[in-house]
Amino acid sequence: MTRRLPPLNPLRAFEAAARHGSLTKAAGELHVTHGAVSHQIRALEVSLDVKLFERAGQRLKLTAHGAELLPAVSSAFEEIAAATARMTRPTTAGTLSLTCVPALLSFWLIPRIGSFIARYPDIRLTLDASNDPANIFSPDVDVAIVYGNGSWTDCWVKLWTSLDLFPVVSPTLINNRPIRTIRDMSNHVMLHADDGREWHTWLAAADALDLKPSQQLFLSDARLGIEAAVHGHGVALGDTMTAANLLAKGQLVAPFNLAVPAVDAFYVACRKDLRAAPIVNVFIDWLFDALQEDNARAEPQASARRTIRPVAGKPAGSARIPQPAPQRPAKLKSVRK
Repeated sequence: MTRRLPPLNPLRAFEAAARHGSLTKAAGELHVTHGAVSHQIRALEVSLDVKLFERAGQRLKLTAHGAELLPAVSSAFEEIAAATARMTRPTTAGTLSLTCVPALLSFWLIPRIGSFIARYPDIRLTLDASNDPANIFSPDVDVAIVYGNGSWTDCWVKLWTSLDLFPVVSPTLINNRPIRTIRDMSNHVMLHADDGREWHTWLAAADALDLKPSQQLFLSDARLGIEAAVHGHGVALGDTMTAANLLAKGQLVAPFNLAVPAVDAFYVACRKDLRAAPIVNVFIDWLFDALQEDNARAEPQASARRTIRPVAGKPAGSARIPQPAPQRPAKLKSVRK
């Protein structure tokens, strides 16, 4: 049996007029004339063969029939509006799988991820430490933050930030075995996060390629190099993203103010078919917003940081003091991961 429903436009006019208690206000909300609202209500009364309103001075008053109809009509319009909103607003619920460069994940993303979780409590995150570009194309990965040259094809990729490299060491180690000049580094263990090319880049910029460290320790990635430095096992190459918080907290210090730009950078990437997914969009937007917030705080953080001694033999003004998250063209080859 087909249900007989009143016409929609008269129902809208009735609901608005009953809610406002005024034909004029209902007309303003619906962007029609006062007469049009009155006509629609009259058409509904004729259709139902009942009277819905009575005049009470300047206001409308519902009759018993009108009072009975209003809750059902209001509820129906609210449900239609809610269903429409669910179809048109970005989805902020579901699962999201992210792979990220290990050092960046540990020292930058994990300390900040709480703000994303608080903003999107219905998104279940999975975080994995990896710098393998193949993850971009994995069906098990939604977003990848990769350190490299950004030349990956058949995917969506965007530069997130470039970075500078500079030596870092624990305060305890440098107090027990001072590093006042570049030559003092020969008395320390040199911590490598690659095959030695990054240190070669920095030493070349410092005119110290002939430096011979007492020992060298090779680790699989930059996270392990930074952790080894924090524990006082030697001097590592930090960068303006992963070492910034440790410098600010005093867990590491930078003995020189010479920083060299890395040729590679951090990129955000995902499969092309995922880029339009709302849940991917909200994470990528948050990621870039969090970086902007860091950049906005960089200047006061830098001014609050203790003065870093210049490289021996170089004027203090000729070297750059490392700053968090700089945006500059890359020039020198690096394989940080």
